Amino acid sequence: MPTATFNNCPKLDVICIPGGPGQIDIMQDRETLEFICQKEAKEVKYITSVCTGSLVLGAAGLLKGYRATCHWASLDQLTLLGAIPVKERVVHDKNIITGAGVTSGIDFSLEVISTLYDKELAESIQLYLEYDPQPPFCAGNIQTAPKEVVTQVTHQMSEMIAKRLEATKQAAAFLSGIENK
Repeated sequence: MPTATFNNCPKLDVICIPGGPGQIDIMQDRETLEFICQKEAKEVKYITSVCTGSLVLGAAGLLKGYRATCHWASLDQLTLLGAIPVKERVVHDKNIITGAGVTSGIDFSLEVISTLYDKELAESIQLYLEYDPQPPFCAGNIQTAPKEVVTQVTHQMSEMIAKRLEATKQAAAFLSGIENK
């Protein structure tokens, strides 16, 4: 259960926007976008997101001209929101840190810890977690995955991608309307 509302939220050092299916609704929630953009973007030291959470940052107007990443299946949508899409697991541009798909969340968190504290603490945590990825298959990205796997996964995700694209287009249109005022 939440312990704070947007109105009584204490000052934050970092805000992290998650991705996943719920991100589509957040992109259309003006109160949440306003909170991220108006209040927190001016007070927060670091604005971060994982996976498709970067589309929420874009919908809030925070990624214009920034390099950013997100899940491979939606990476191209960042362009609609004024961002510069980068196919990397973690992208750090000024005070914005974005992570790609789900598993990049560990890389992302280590980058955030290194930024907030120092490299040695991040390395200590990495060792404590025994984070030494050695995937059993070379199918972790669309460049190395077998074509039939990419086709199958893309097909399975097509409905979600279409919904996400529609939400991104609506957010881009809204941002365009704000800029033209």
